[in-house]
Amino acid sequence: MIYFDNASTTKVNSEVLGVITKSMNEIYGNPSSTHSLGRKAKVTIETARNSIAKIMGCKPKEIIFTSGGTEADNAIIFNAINNLRVERIISSPIEHHAVLDTLQKIEKDELAEVIWLKVDSRGNINIDQLEELLQENKKTFVSLMHVNNEIGNILDIEKVGAICKENKAIFHSDTVQGISHLNYKLKELSVDFICASAHKFGGSKGIGFIYKRDGVKFTKQIFGGEQERDFRSGTENIHGIIGMQKALEISEKNKTESEKHLLELKSHLISSIKNEVDGVTFNGLSDDLEKSISSIINIKLPTSKANKMLVFQFDLKGIAISEGSACSSGNNLGSHVIKKLYPNTDIGSNIRISFCKENTLEEVDTFVRILKELLSK
Repeated sequence: MIYFDNASTTKVNSEVLGVITKSMNEIYGNPSSTHSLGRKAKVTIETARNSIAKIMGCKPKEIIFTSGGTEADNAIIFNAINNLRVERIISSPIEHHAVLDTLQKIEKDELAEVIWLKVDSRGNINIDQLEELLQENKKTFVSLMHVNNEIGNILDIEKVGAICKENKAIFHSDTVQGISHLNYKLKELSVDFICASAHKFGGSKGIGFIYKRDGVKFTKQIFGGEQERDFRSGTENIHGIIGMQKALEISEKNKTESEKHLLELKSHLISSIKNEVDGVTFNGLSDDLEKSISSIINIKLPTSKANKMLVFQFDLKGIAISEGSACSSGNNLGSHVIKKLYPNTDIGSNIRISFCKENTLEEVDTFVRILKELLSK
C-alpha cells in the first residue's frame, strides 16, 4: 500500500512505539497517587511537558495535555465564551470542523456574535476585513488555523497575531496540521492559544495538547479531578504523553531534512501532473511551494461521474488518498472548504494527497501513472 493520507493520520513512528510499549510495562502508577509508583509517573509527565515546552519555545506551565486537537479546540473556544466573556468571535468558513462546528453551535445558541471572514477562490482569508473589524470596540476572540488541513494554505500567523495584539483581541490558532513542519517559537508569537494532536506527527491517537499563554484565563471544560493543575480533569494518558514527547523530539531533530524531502516530492508531483495529465488543476495555494505546507496538495479533476469514485479506485490499486478531512469523509456532502472556494459552481471531483518523510519519488510516479490511467477511462 502506498500511503498518501498523512494529513488524516500518520503511522506511529517505530521509536515512539518502542517508548510507549516500554512505558506500559514500567510506568503504570496513577500520576495522582502519592506512593513511589505514582510519583514516578508524575515525574515522567512533567519531564515530557518540559521537553515539549522547550521545543515549542514556551513555559512548561503553558502546556495542557488533552485527548487531541478536537478537545483542545472545543475547550479553548468555550473558555472564550464561559470565562473570557467575549462578545464576538471572528473566524473563517474553511476552518477544521472542530472549530467550525463549535462556532456554528455558539452562533445557533446566540452565545456570542460570530463573524465569518471572506475567503477568495485560492483560499486566502481577507486579513484587511479582520483588521477593519477589530477596530470596533468589542471584546473579540479570533480563531484562524495556521495550516488548512485540506488545501495546505499557510496563514501569516505573525501578521494576524500582531493585528490581534494591537487591537487587544484574543487569538487562537488551530496548529494541528503544521506543528511538525513549521517553526513555532511561541514566546516570539502574539498568539494566546494553539493546539496539537500527536497522531499528525508520528505519535499515537488520543493525545494532544493546548498551549495557553501565561496570564490568559482558562477554566477547565471537563470536570472530575484536579489533574493538569486543575485545567483538565481525568487521569492523564501517560503512555500517549510519553509517545508524543518522543514523536515531537524526532520531528524537531529531523525537520530540516524532512522538509527538504517533502518539498522534493511535492514539486515532483506538481510538475508531473502539469506535464503529463490533462485537465487537472490545483485547489487553494497547494501548488505554491512557498505559501502552502510541504506535505499537502489538493487537485481538482475534470468533471465526470466516473471521477467521483476515484478515491475508491485508487484504493483498489493500492494507493490510499482522500477527498479531504477524514473527520467528515462519511457525510457525503463533499468538502466544505472546496465549496467555499467555488461557491457558485459545481465543485466536481477533488482529491488530497498528503506526504510523510517515508514516501518516495517512485511512489509519486506510480500515483501519476495510475491517475492518467483512471482519467483516460
